[in-house]
Amino acid sequence: MTSVVYSSARPVATESRISSVSWAAVIAGAVVATATSFALMILGSALGLSVLSPWSQASAVATTFAVSTAIWLVVMQWVSSALGGYIAGRLRTRWTDVHTDEVFFRDTAHGFLTWSLSTLIVACIAIGAATGTASRAVQATATVAGGAAAGTAGMAQGQADYFIDMMFRPTTGGTAQASANEARGEVARILADGLTDGRLTPADRTYVAQVISARTGLAQADAERRVDEVLVQLAAAKAKIKDQADNARKAGIVMAFVTFISLLIGAFIASVSAALGGRLRDD
Repeated sequence: MTSVVYSSARPVATESRISSVSWAAVIAGAVVATATSFALMILGSALGLSVLSPWSQASAVATTFAVSTAIWLVVMQWVSSALGGYIAGRLRTRWTDVHTDEVFFRDTAHGFLTWSLSTLIVACIAIGAATGTASRAVQATATVAGGAAAGTAGMAQGQADYFIDMMFRPTTGGTAQASANEARGEVARILADGLTDGRLTPADRTYVAQVISARTGLAQADAERRVDEVLVQLAAAKAKIKDQADNARKAGIVMAFVTFISLLIGAFIASVSAALGGRLRDD
C-alpha cells in the first residue's frame, strides 16, 4: 500500500522587486496639474478674481467678488487635478498578474500622489509670491500694536497731527506762538491717554479747551465744542479701524475653509481621474 504524505507548508510568496509606484507617471501628472493651476490663476487674475486677496471691502460688490473667487478656486482645483490625475493614470506602467481591485487601488493612489506633489509645488510658489505681502502685513500689524499700546487707537501719526491741527486752527490770521509746539505735544499726550478708554475725563476736557482757547482766540464754550467734535471723529476713526480688522479676520477664516474644501475636491478628482486613465490604459 502506498502512503500519501500531506504537507502543511504553504508556498512562500516572492516579493516583487518592482515598486508599485510609477514615480515617472506621478511626476508627469504633477507637472501638468501645476502648470494648469498656474495658467488658471493667471486667467483668474485677468478676470479680476484674485485668489490671494479677496474681500478687500465690506460691501455687496465685495460679497459677489468673494463668491466668484471661491468658485474660481474650486474650478482651478477641479480642472488641474482632473488633468494631472488622468495623465498619471494613463502613463503609468501596466501591471501584470495583479488583481483588478489592487489595480484600482494603485491607480487611485497614483492620482492622490499626483495631487499631493502638485499641491506642494503650488504652495511653495504661493508662499514665495506672498512673502513680500506677508512682510508688509507683519509691519502693519506691529505698527497698529505699537499705536494701541501708546493709546493712539492705531492711527498713523499723520492722522493724529491732522486732528490736532483742527483743534488749533485760529479764527483769525496770525503767527503761531513760540510755545505752540509744547502745547500741541501736551494735548496730544492727553488725547492718547484718553482714547485708551474712548473718552476724556472732565478735567482733561476742560484743560484742553482752555489751552485751545488761549491759542486760537475761541471762547471757552466754543473751544469745548471743538474738542467734542474732534473726539467724535477720533472715535469714528477708531471704530472704522476695528471694523476693517474684524472684516479682514472673517474673510481670512472663510478663505481658509474654502481653500480646504477645494483641496479635498481636488484630491478626490485626481484619484478618480487616475483610476479612469489607468482603466483606459489597460483596455
